[in-house]
Amino acid sequence: MALPAEADRLDGGWQEVYSALQWIQFTMAMLSVVGSSSIIAYAVFQNAVRSPEVRPLFYLSLSDLFLGMCWLAGALLYSSPTSQQDLICYNLQATGQVFYVASFLYTVNYTWHLYMDLKVKYNQNLFRVPPQVVDYASCVGRIATILSSLIPFLLMVPVFCLGNSSNCYQNFSQKHGCLLMHAEMAEPPSQPQSPSGSVCRAMHFYSIGVFLVSFLISFVAILVILSQARGLYKRFVNSTGFLGDQQWAMIKMVEQRVVFYPVAFFCCWAPAVLLGMLKLTASTTSKIYMALLILQALTAASQGLLNCLVYGWTQHVFLSLKRDSRRDVDTQTPLLRSQKKFYSSTGPAGPPDTEGSSSTLL
Repeated sequence: MALPAEADRLDGGWQEVYSALQWIQFTMAMLSVVGSSSIIAYAVFQNAVRSPEVRPLFYLSLSDLFLGMCWLAGALLYSSPTSQQDLICYNLQATGQVFYVASFLYTVNYTWHLYMDLKVKYNQNLFRVPPQVVDYASCVGRIATILSSLIPFLLMVPVFCLGNSSNCYQNFSQKHGCLLMHAEMAEPPSQPQSPSGSVCRAMHFYSIGVFLVSFLISFVAILVILSQARGLYKRFVNSTGFLGDQQWAMIKMVEQRVVFYPVAFFCCWAPAVLLGMLKLTASTTSKIYMALLILQALTAASQGLLNCLVYGWTQHVFLSLKRDSRRDVDTQTPLLRSQKKFYSSTGPAGPPDTEGSSSTLL
């Protein structure tokens, strides 16, 4: 983030950019709310929230919904200031960061569930793993879901408590302070350092550090999990015997999505991560700073929409393919027909109770 002296300079010449940033943020946040709401509504109306395959995606969409609402509130407060705007903006930013970190963890949780679902099916086919192992994996998944909500809140408790008690919200006096991930929390260096000012600076750098570290850990975890899933999927296919065209087509699809999922996650948050690094180093220029802000509004604010397309849409297509595989097999393309045949050929032995499985959508 730009230093306060630089922020004053920017306010004089970049008000048009701030206005454009507000509308970009508002539009993308609205699309994110619609996208995440569609996944939530689909899961609720289909009575699939308790399904182990749908539950991680449901909570990820719920986090994206709250995050989109925070973005919307920030954009609206930019043009409609209130008497307590400084206090509201400070806590709104801290609340938004809770959902940032939660969305990171839920994305990791979602990919982990895909991997575990595939691993369970692999073990059931080759080693006839007893149901107790499956129940254990489901229990671990529920614990991971709870921790994905609890950890972000606990990490931001110091920002809420110490920041409000030290009146750190007084540093949100700029008109653009409610645009999320934008306002400077630290006390201007030109003023004498007071105990409360030191606390505010510490909370400012702490919140940035939480964001950057959580993103880095989540990104590496997604890469590792998807790489492991790719290797397991190849062993899963090889265990079925001779590989035909449909099996190689599915392996190719897995390899593409192993690359696509982390790239989509990185592109969504890369501008925000670069802004966070610039806040720590304070080595930014106005043009670079504003360009990253606009990119951040286009990418980070659209996470709900992006997750709806990348994760929710693919899961919906998979469920539709499983449901309609016997009804319209002759009306699809050759590649899609081969994929449907492969879903049936690689299913675990036993009762056909895996219709909602999400492992093969990797």
